[in-house]
Amino acid sequence: MDKLTIIKVGGKIVEEEATLRKLLQDFSALEGYKILVHGGGRSATKIASQLGIESQMVEGRRITDAETLKVVTMVYGGLVNKNIVAGLQSLNVNALGLTGADMNLIRSEKRPVTTVDYGYVGDVKEVNSTLLVSLIKQGIVPVLAPLTHDKEGNMLNTNADTIAGETAKALATSFDVTLVYCFEKKGVLRDENDDNTLIPLINRNTFAQLVTEGVIQGGMIPKLENSFQAIEAGVKEVIITKADAIAPGQGTCVK
Repeated sequence: MDKLTIIKVGGKIVEEEATLRKLLQDFSALEGYKILVHGGGRSATKIASQLGIESQMVEGRRITDAETLKVVTMVYGGLVNKNIVAGLQSLNVNALGLTGADMNLIRSEKRPVTTVDYGYVGDVKEVNSTLLVSLIKQGIVPVLAPLTHDKEGNMLNTNADTIAGETAKALATSFDVTLVYCFEKKGVLRDENDDNTLIPLINRNTFAQLVTEGVIQGGMIPKLENSFQAIEAGVKEVIITKADAIAPGQGTCVK
C-alpha cells in the first residue's frame, strides 16, 4: 500500500510565525501522501478574551458553551486553518482546509454530561474514509481543523489528538499509515527534564514496565494508550516527537 503520514501539531506551533514556517517547510518535505491535523487553543483563548468571553478549562479541556463554540469555529476553522493552508500553498503543497462538517467528513455526537458538562464537545463516531482517500489520491493534502458536526446542524469542538487518531484508524485499510504526534519534548523521556534520555521504541510490554517503574506517568499514559489503540486498529506506527523533528527516524516509535 502507498505510504500516508498524518501529522498532528498543537496550537502553540501553528500560532507563532517562526515555528509555523519551520513546521510547514518540514511538512512539505515529507515524501508520499500526507495529512496535517492542527489545534489552536491559545488563539481561541486570546480572541475569546478580546470579545469578553471567559474561557473555562477543566483538567486542560475546554468547556465549550454556545459563545465559545462561535469563537473556536472562527479560530480553528478560519484563522488558524487558512493561515496553514496559505503557508502550504506558498510551498507548492496543494492543501485543502477542512472541518468535519465539510462534505460530512467527520461526524460526532455531543459528549454526554457526566460529572462535567463540556458543552458543545464532540466524540467522533464516523470518519468518511472514502472521501479522504479520493482527495488524497488526487494529490490534495487535507488540513483538518479540530471541529466536527453531528449532522443535525451543530458544530462540535473536538480534540485534535482524537481527530488524528480516528482519521489514522479509518485510513489504515487503504494506506500504510504513520501517525505523528508533535509536542514540546523530543519524545517519551526516561527523565522528563533531560532530552538526552529519549526512549526510541515502546511496545505494550515495555510500556507496562515503564508505567510500573513510574517512568511514564500523567498525561503521557493516555497518549500512549491511544497510540496502542491506533496500532491495534491497523496503523503501522505512531511517532511521538518534537514539532521541529518530524522527519523519519526521530522521536519515540510506538509499535
